[in-house]
Amino acid sequence: MRLRRSLHFVPGANEKMLAKAASLNADAVILDLEDSVTPEAKSAARNAVCAWLDESVDYKCERLVRINPFDSEWGREDLEAVIQHAPDGIMLPKVHSRDTVVAVDALLQQAEKSLATKPKPTKLILIGTEEAGAVFNMPQMAAHPRVEGLTWGAEDLSVSLGARRKRDQNGDYLEVFGFVRSYCLLAAAAAGVQPIDSVYVDVRDLAGLCRESETAADMGFTGKLTIHPDQIEVVNAAFTPSNDEIERAGALLEAFEENRKQGRMAFRFEGSMVDMPHLKRAKQLLAIAAQIAAENS
Repeated sequence: MRLRRSLHFVPGANEKMLAKAASLNADAVILDLEDSVTPEAKSAARNAVCAWLDESVDYKCERLVRINPFDSEWGREDLEAVIQHAPDGIMLPKVHSRDTVVAVDALLQQAEKSLATKPKPTKLILIGTEEAGAVFNMPQMAAHPRVEGLTWGAEDLSVSLGARRKRDQNGDYLEVFGFVRSYCLLAAAAAGVQPIDSVYVDVRDLAGLCRESETAADMGFTGKLTIHPDQIEVVNAAFTPSNDEIERAGALLEAFEENRKQGRMAFRFEGSMVDMPHLKRAKQLLAIAAQIAAENS
């Protein structure tokens, strides 16, 4: 799968931000046709995003498009238009169940057959928590073969719940939102797709963003959505293994090899007992570090 530490939203109706999108250091840019675009500007934004896709085929960053909800008055037309301009993927908002994913997949299959060049199947990243009832359908949604990533959203969910706020006085998520965040991670891991953490809306609080991003990385998320350019470097850093982590993982692999020769797969390393889960985690970390190094070379 592609490297997706930072996935940055760019309003599709904002010409200035579209022009700057390719210069950002985000792993992926998400050209937004949904929440950042007024109903009156939907058509113009769609045209602008399609033009941008045509101009950006050689850009290094991944080019995603968040369409409007598929069952809205704009969603189907968004999808039919955008797919003709070869996006790297589609972000699908307000997914209620696997049935939504199946319907989108059917439309994409038909559209992809009509293209002059035969692209790889367009991958989907789902926002699977914007309605309360959708939360419990995330495992089935994420298991669809066209899905490559799963994320969650607290803003729309809070409306669905009737919640007065999302965080406590310390800035931590209230219990229900923490549960949904964890359930998104579990559903993504079970389906073998990328778990992506939600946005941090206080764009001035980079320290808070750093703490939340590091916690997400510690939990197992592989990236995070961003909404301001200043957030990108903070998020990238949080999801990039440190030099110390890389060195320790390498030393652990060497220790496993030495102990394996002696018939041991559980032993003491730096004062703690380690066994197969620690080996697998070290290999995962080194694979991520290698992918980041390859992307930056």
